[in-house]
Amino acid sequence: MHLMLIADGRSPITRAWLRMLRPLGWRLTLVSTYPCSAPAEVEHFEVLPVAFGAAGGVSPTGQGRAAFRKHLRQPLQRLRYWLGPLTLGVYAPRLRQLVHRLQPEVIHALRIPYEGMLATYAPPEAPLVLSIWGNDLTLHARGSPWMARLTRRALRRAAALMTDCRRDRDLAYWWGFDSGKPSLVVPGNGGLDLERLPTLRTRLGEPWATRLEGDEARWVLNPRGIRQYVLSDVFFQVIPLVRERLPEVRFLCPGMAGQPQAETWVRRLRLDETVVLLPTLPQGQLWDLFARAPVMISLATHDGTPNTLLEAMAWGCFPVLGDLQSLREWVTPGVNGLLVDWRRPQSIAEALVLALEMPDLRQHAAEINRALIRERAEVNQVRRQMQEFFPQFCDSG
Repeated sequence: MHLMLIADGRSPITRAWLRMLRPLGWRLTLVSTYPCSAPAEVEHFEVLPVAFGAAGGVSPTGQGRAAFRKHLRQPLQRLRYWLGPLTLGVYAPRLRQLVHRLQPEVIHALRIPYEGMLATYAPPEAPLVLSIWGNDLTLHARGSPWMARLTRRALRRAAALMTDCRRDRDLAYWWGFDSGKPSLVVPGNGGLDLERLPTLRTRLGEPWATRLEGDEARWVLNPRGIRQYVLSDVFFQVIPLVRERLPEVRFLCPGMAGQPQAETWVRRLRLDETVVLLPTLPQGQLWDLFARAPVMISLATHDGTPNTLLEAMAWGCFPVLGDLQSLREWVTPGVNGLLVDWRRPQSIAEALVLALEMPDLRQHAAEINRALIRERAEVNQVRRQMQEFFPQFCDSG
């Protein structure tokens, strides 16, 4: 079978999908919406940088334009909701030519904005399988009238749907996806290779390793960085409340080093000895922190099944999360995690203290969570589902 993926080729999620699919022996084409190098797993590779994807590519030095964009992230996102859709028609002819030339049997767009939106311009004879990420419908689809219209168009065009939670599948019906068409609930990262995870751990080097010296039993890991839909201001307000009860607590924050918003909160609340702002980490180093930290926190207001949650569960890191319907599909409060009201810093702090002071609860939760990952998010399990799911849309089966 020949499968064309339309995705952000820079993304670790896209790369994980390609690694998961490759053992099936299918021909793989990647159409990336951001400039990047061609992955080894693909036979054909093309870049169609819709919605100003060219501005987000990696430069030859590997530094990209992140330092400039971090000051403008939210204003640029709002502008992108209005102007990004206008770029789709520019690249639509190239996508149609590519599909006519390569003749993929199935097209798979790994999210709706803007990959699924671009995929609607492909020739109609190519079946479209559409993936939904956790904020595609709850956040991005509401960004502008154009985004709403193109989201509905993508869902009506799709022959099948993949979501990482049942909530998004149900929301997709409201947005226009035909409930009579096939759908599949499967991890958005293509599954975790539990056998390889221990071999991929790597420790942080200096100067960060020195800053992490101390009692690991009091670590709290926030792996979400600075995002539009994550309440970083509430997170930093919680820290002094936890420190009042547990003075030795340390909060580790990957993806926040050099972020003005995070640095301002640390300075204003005098958290230099409590908070370690880390750079964006390679996956192996992030996984090492998951393995060492007893507790992780995520205060997202929009989420499906975040990959950081699955990774935390696989490593035995106890999750404290904002209470979202999608997360209740994985977490039973008080059993294998805690769900909190993100509008109440005091209650969040109490949940973190509880988690840190109850090792028996964490140990019991770790056993449950590892079993859940093995049952519902292990890579071989996902691969078997893909092997059954995709061929139903092509004549050659």
